[in-house]
Amino acid sequence: MKNGKSTSNNAGMKLSVNKVWFEGEKIFVELNDGRIVGTPISWYPNLSKGTDAQRTKFELWNDGQWIHWEELDEDLSAEGFLIYNKTASA
Repeated sequence: MKNGKSTSNNAGMKLSVNKVWFEGEKIFVELNDGRIVGTPISWYPNLSKGTDAQRTKFELWNDGQWIHWEELDEDLSAEGFLIYNKTASA
C-alpha cells in the first residue's frame, strides 16, 4: 500500500494493464483488478507531443506492468496511474 492506495490486487498479484485507450485529451487504462483510471495526456509531456497515430503504437511490457511507446520515448507503469499526483509533483 502506498499513500493509502493499494497497488496490488486482492490476490496479492502485481497490478497490470489489460487495455489502453485515449478519449479526447485523456489516457485511460483498465487494470487487471477491474479498475479504470484516466489521466490527462498533458501530465506526460512525451505523450502530449505525439500524434494520435504515435500514441496508439505502444507495447505492454513485463506482463502488462509497463506501457512503452518506442517512438515517443515514454514508459508508464500500471502502479503509477494510481499513485502519481500531478499537483504533488509540480
